[in-house]
Parts: sequence; structure tokens; C-alpha cells
Amino acid sequence: MTERTILIREARSGLSLTAPLLYDKAPDNAAFLWEYLAVERTVPGLHAMWTGPEISCPIPSAHLDGAGYAHPLPPENATLHPQPGDIVMAYVPARMWGGSPNPIFDIGLFYGPGARMLFPIGWLAGSVVARVPAGDIAHFAEACGTIRRNGACDVVFSRGGA
Repeated sequence: MTERTILIREARSGLSLTAPLLYDKAPDNAAFLWEYLAVERTVPGLHAMWTGPEISCPIPSAHLDGAGYAHPLPPENATLHPQPGDIVMAYVPARMWGGSPNPIFDIGLFYGPGARMLFPIGWLAGSVVARVPAGDIAHFAEACGTIRRNGACDVVFSRGGA
């Protein structure tokens, strides 16, 4: 398979980078994200409260209505302590968090050390589905720090190569 990548952009912070999907380590999660990005998506982003240095991008339920690929995601390439540059898919089943009738699919952009997958519902392993290339991590961290200072934003995700 030719390497598939995702593009991640946020205008106010200057965030713009390409990250390869980790199909070999997280095949189901990578396939979910690739299918979700069959069309360019704008997802609300906000600095996470509990996980530390993360921009959390919860996928709106309306984006997934009727999507055959929006099924429970297994933990793959799982982590409880994401590293700077990790793009993490977190999946929470319906009714698990606050009784929400919809499952939660969240794309986490982890940009600094000390991150943890600890939530009010407890520890939740996330799947590292993509990784920011080493040469782009400083730009990534700077842009995510700007998002943190600016507040809520819109993060644009799209398919890259392949």
C-alpha cells in the first residue's frame, strides 16, 4: 500500500502539516480516519482539560450519521501516555460518558510531554493512528500552543497522499 497521509490545518495558528497514517500499527483506526476524510472535514478543536498538552477534536455526531465505517474502534497501537507528535483516535461507546446516546470519536493532537489519557470516566487507551514527522514537531507544538492561547478553533482535516 502506498503511504497514506492526512493534512491538518488551522488558520489562526498557522498549523499546517502532513502526517502519515500508521496502517501497519493501527489498521482499523487508520481505515476509519481515511474513510472519514473521503471529504475534507472541519472539526471543532479546543485545548483539552484533563489530558494535558492536547488539542481535542471531537468528531461531530452529524458527520457520522449513516456512515458504515463508524463502528466501535478497537485499541491499536494503544497508549495511555501519548508523546509529542502523536495523533490519537479515542473511542468512547454510546452512553458511557454522561449518558450520551452517541459514541464519541475524538482526534487528539498531542503536542508536548506529560500527556495522559485520563478522563473523568477513568483511564482510556487511545490508538496512535498517525505521527507528525520529527522535523515538523516544533512547528506543531508552537501552533498548538497558539491554539491553546486563542481558545476554541476549527481544525481542517483532509486526505493527503495515496
